[in-house]
Amino acid sequence: MKVQTGSIIASRARRRRNSAITDMFQLIILGAGLIWLVLRGAGEMNYVWQWHRVPQYIYKVIDGELIFGPLLDGLMVTLELSVYSIVLGLLIGLITAFLRLSDSYSGKLLATVYLELVRNTPLLIQLFVFYFVLGPIFEIDRFWVAVLCISFFEGSFASEIIRGGILSVRKGQVEASESLGLSRAATYRYIILPQALPIILPPLAGILVNLIKHSAIVSVIAVFDLTTSGLDIISETFMAFEIWITVAAIYLVITISLSIVISRFERYMKRSMLAG
Repeated sequence: MKVQTGSIIASRARRRRNSAITDMFQLIILGAGLIWLVLRGAGEMNYVWQWHRVPQYIYKVIDGELIFGPLLDGLMVTLELSVYSIVLGLLIGLITAFLRLSDSYSGKLLATVYLELVRNTPLLIQLFVFYFVLGPIFEIDRFWVAVLCISFFEGSFASEIIRGGILSVRKGQVEASESLGLSRAATYRYIILPQALPIILPPLAGILVNLIKHSAIVSVIAVFDLTTSGLDIISETFMAFEIWITVAAIYLVITISLSIVISRFERYMKRSMLAG
């Protein structure tokens, strides 16, 4: 029996190793193909590469002092916008989830209308509505217009994640808490949320990655984020290939780093659930 178990484990390890090698090989081919396409396109345009000029738009060192360039300034705005949006989006998602789970007909109707409107219309159109309609009416700065729009958009997805996590808790436990005389708030606090959080948190963390990618759309209303910084530099230098590749690389580094952190967080939550 031990020999058979050992052979199964060895076979699984061999399959994982072969799968990793195959994935790496496919990634190399994909990367090589992408590089070839870029070089081919640049060659057809007789494009002159100017990579030596790119670092000055990332940072400068003047008299021993490090000074951020336009791309890093834009990145800071992107990160600031993302932090505000994820906090407000989670709050909107939480309220919407509770409204959909409530016994109030008007609350359910309001939440349903909000979800249907946001999830079935393009984000760009929503941004224009916020900027050209709500912004002038309430005198909201374009930065906060962008924060509100992205928050409402991401909050619609967060609400379904939160609602699904709450519904995953067995109904019998809720009924037992009610039979013990616990209030609705106490039931959520002591019974439902502690069990739902390990299910809710990993996918909610994944929303942050999507939010950072979606934040690039705020460039259409001239919010000085990373994408807008890239557009401004290109309009001045005509270094389209170098700047867009650099901007894409910055987004890629941020999202991959967050994905790694989220993956480790998910493993930690799974171990916590198994230990509990």
